[in-house]
Amino acid sequence: MGKVFGNNLADYSLEEKTEEEFWQEYRQKRDPKIREMFIKQYAPLVKYVAGKVAVGMPHNVEFDDLVGFGVFGLLDAIDKFDPDKNVKFKTYAVTRIRGAIFDELRTIDWVPRSVRQKTRELEEAIGSLEAQLGRTATDQEIANSLGLDEKEFIKTMMKISGTTMLSLNDVWFSGDENDKVSIGDSIESPASLNPDVIVEKDDIRRVIVEAIEELPDKEKKILVLYYYEDLTLKEIGEVLEVTESRVSQLHTKAILRLRAKLTNIRKGIV
Repeated sequence: MGKVFGNNLADYSLEEKTEEEFWQEYRQKRDPKIREMFIKQYAPLVKYVAGKVAVGMPHNVEFDDLVGFGVFGLLDAIDKFDPDKNVKFKTYAVTRIRGAIFDELRTIDWVPRSVRQKTRELEEAIGSLEAQLGRTATDQEIANSLGLDEKEFIKTMMKISGTTMLSLNDVWFSGDENDKVSIGDSIESPASLNPDVIVEKDDIRRVIVEAIEELPDKEKKILVLYYYEDLTLKEIGEVLEVTESRVSQLHTKAILRLRAKLTNIRKGIV
């Protein structure tokens, strides 16, 4: 981040500084003019994240609403960013913006109840089946456990795909409200563990990362490409040489499988 930011602060300072220097100054002085500069500088990031979240959302979810929700995440990221940690602000902000959008979507409860119920049934079936088998369950095995044929199973997966985008922002708590770990954070920056983070929080993050590692290779790649590399489902399809709808199905399965694994682990811990 060696970019010079002097032009953005023409009315603030005649001295040109690097972005790192502005972050350090903001952290020390909390100057509202520097904060305003960062808001203007990174506002396009909110639209970018909102655009990604909007893909696959039903028509009743407005893009402008997603942008509005995301602004709160950007403000939160600016106020909480620590330039001394080995994480780029953009990476940190994307996680915060996405989380803020999903938090608001949960609040307005945009997922139809029937779809939510079907998602829960599928997740529970996967969790129970894989706990019994001690391995990853195949599509056919999951379908059989639900009493569905292959065509019905694919139809169900397509119906709930899109709603599972929220799942990676679910959190695990290692104690009080301040000790929460996002599943998405564990994919977003897997190497960014900080030594000052409490041991319990590191342990939970390790469990999440291990659960991700145990996913089938193609599903794991999709999670990393989507949440870490910021590729769209269409772009991932081109990389993996499959259709966009197939990527959507695999993404949904990956989320459900991951959530089921973590639920089983949590039950074992608790």
